[in-house]
Amino acid sequence: MIEIDLQIASDAADLPSAADLRRWAEAALAGRDGAELTVRIVDAAESAELNGAYRHKQGPTNVLSFPFAAPPGVTLPLLGDLVICAPVVAREAQEQGKSATAHWAHMVVHGCLHLLGYDHTVEEEAQRMESLETDILSGLGYPNPYEQDELSGRG
Repeated sequence: MIEIDLQIASDAADLPSAADLRRWAEAALAGRDGAELTVRIVDAAESAELNGAYRHKQGPTNVLSFPFAAPPGVTLPLLGDLVICAPVVAREAQEQGKSATAHWAHMVVHGCLHLLGYDHTVEEEAQRMESLETDILSGLGYPNPYEQDELSGRG
């Protein structure tokens, strides 16, 4: 079982349940029993502050992943932290014609894969990560999020 420290620092309505967040994280982290992570749901101001400080980009973003790197010789099950911006996820879901639940699931899966070391800065890595995300989301009963982007013309 995955241990999740859920932190809600947002006034947004219609946030996913702790059970849904756990189900999505467990799907992304399959086979990593005992893993621990923090999921912090924030508003735009906190997301923008963290995005600026750690990625040197202005404005809020949908999900930030902070992998935990243990010091040499220290073994901990901690994977790291996900910071998800509720208003950005809601806006993106609406703009992309996706259900809010499907987009939240995608952000959790996407962030967890970043914690595992997956990235999308190089095309080959992006294709591998997107394929894995699509497979995980399909297993959860959600459509391919990238196909929806292409169909809506916002890919």
